[in-house]
Amino acid sequence: MIRRNYQWARQTMLERLVSQGIRAQPVLDAMAAVPREAFVDEVQSVRAYEDCSLPIGQGQTLSQPYIVARMTELVMAGEPRLTRVLEVGTGSGYQAAVLAQLCQSVFTVERIGAFLEQAKARHRALGLLNIRYMHRDGFKGWPSQAPFEAIVVTAAPDAVPPELKEQLAIGGRLVIPVGAQGGGQKLTVITRLADNEYQTRWYDLVSFVPLLPGSLA
Repeated sequence: MIRRNYQWARQTMLERLVSQGIRAQPVLDAMAAVPREAFVDEVQSVRAYEDCSLPIGQGQTLSQPYIVARMTELVMAGEPRLTRVLEVGTGSGYQAAVLAQLCQSVFTVERIGAFLEQAKARHRALGLLNIRYMHRDGFKGWPSQAPFEAIVVTAAPDAVPPELKEQLAIGGRLVIPVGAQGGGQKLTVITRLADNEYQTRWYDLVSFVPLLPGSLA
């Protein structure tokens, strides 16, 4: 089997991220530390660092590097490190691996059991031991582990699930794409200011697969 060297491709990705406006050095360092090729199948690995999303099966995708970096930058909000972060939508496991470079504990929820097991195996192969997993409906979050300093959602609901807002710590941030597929989704950041007070800000127009209810094996 031919072993490819992705160092040049990874460096090119980092230079492109800077040109696209990613400025937080800890985020760039985290993107550099995670081998993106490990999160797609071998056929797709030659495209791992291209500026595009990649299919991972069952109608799901691995987001393009810019979107992963942008959401991570919004999650971190200038902090060098966070303690507890929830990810909704484990998918390939790539976003969780990036967050694991920056957070003491990452909690990730996935509705498709096969994805969760595959992500676990990938994380273990990379020595990432600070990620915890739950197979469940992502709309429900992980209330027994709340509150979280940040929550990142990697699929788009039509409206923000109230359960996720309630699982934020005071000062915590929910980073989530909101809107119907093909209908102008917006990357949205909701900050919890007090028990029943939230601030909402809108950022990039994005295109994500829909956040679906229920769970699958």
